[in-house]
Amino acid sequence: MSADIAALVLGCDGTVLSAAERDFFRDVNPLGFILFRRNVEDPAQVRALVRDLRDAVGRHAPILIDQEGGRVARLRGPHWPDLPAARAIGDLPDAEMATQAAWLHGRLLAATLADLGIDVDCAPVADVPVPGAHDVIGDRAFAMDPDRVARLAGSQAAGLLAGGVLPIVKHIPGHGRAFADSHKELPVVGAGRADLEVWDFAPFKALAHLPAAMVAHVVYTDIDPALPASVSPTVITDIVRGHIGFDGLLFSDDLSMQALSGTLGQRTAAVLAAGCDVALHCNGRMEEMRDVVAHARALDAEGLRRWSAAAGLVAQAPETDINAMRAEFDRLLAG
Repeated sequence: MSADIAALVLGCDGTVLSAAERDFFRDVNPLGFILFRRNVEDPAQVRALVRDLRDAVGRHAPILIDQEGGRVARLRGPHWPDLPAARAIGDLPDAEMATQAAWLHGRLLAATLADLGIDVDCAPVADVPVPGAHDVIGDRAFAMDPDRVARLAGSQAAGLLAGGVLPIVKHIPGHGRAFADSHKELPVVGAGRADLEVWDFAPFKALAHLPAAMVAHVVYTDIDPALPASVSPTVITDIVRGHIGFDGLLFSDDLSMQALSGTLGQRTAAVLAAGCDVALHCNGRMEEMRDVVAHARALDAEGLRRWSAAAGLVAQAPETDINAMRAEFDRLLAG
């Protein structure tokens, strides 16, 4: 790769950046990095790793993490506060209280991340499950109602931004109807486009103003019977950019997930050719990353524009009483 920013977000292997990783990232110059449980021990260690990742590329690269609350939380006790899954908020009977709780949830997540130098959260989840769908989404979704999901996901995203953290809404254009876990196999959704538009796509259309999104590895047979959304030019052009109207930075879901076929390099080329701005590879395995890099490209003009617009929304959060916010959040959840 050249000195241009590569259209990639990559992971690293452990809690400390190795010399080989440092040299590799310097040469590749990925847009940013993503952290997982294997990368975190305690706050001081995470801050040092974040600093070293940015030093490797010589700029303030975005650092991503999946910190939704509930079962999807890379940062856990005893060093970091636990927050519930989105469904605990969506189950609140009072709409106004739920909306406030969703904002506080996002703001509290942001406080944890910003303290470590992490500035991008792969949240909110705007998927809408259907009865009998695979539990891979489950309680990660706010509700089984598109309007409620849109409102609460939007409020959580606003809380994240208020705390200086960029939200990535997922999994556009919708993973909730899937009857398989895309980490392990390819989900195939046979619903007609009309049903998808009023249920699956609706929250993402309502949230199309958000700055970033992650696209699902899911086949929608009524739109493209052959390819999952993440590698489908038809889905990305006609649905994500077209019907939904999303013009923010578009990430692929993790290239290592078993929903995709082909080598890691082939997957990388496919998601970028389909219209994703950035390919995401998470597991930090050097042999895979070399294949990914060999088939990647520089972030193009549209990707740079979208990233610049997204990054421009991230600002240092004002001083606030986080303990008081947590107390108010707990009060709302208690009903």
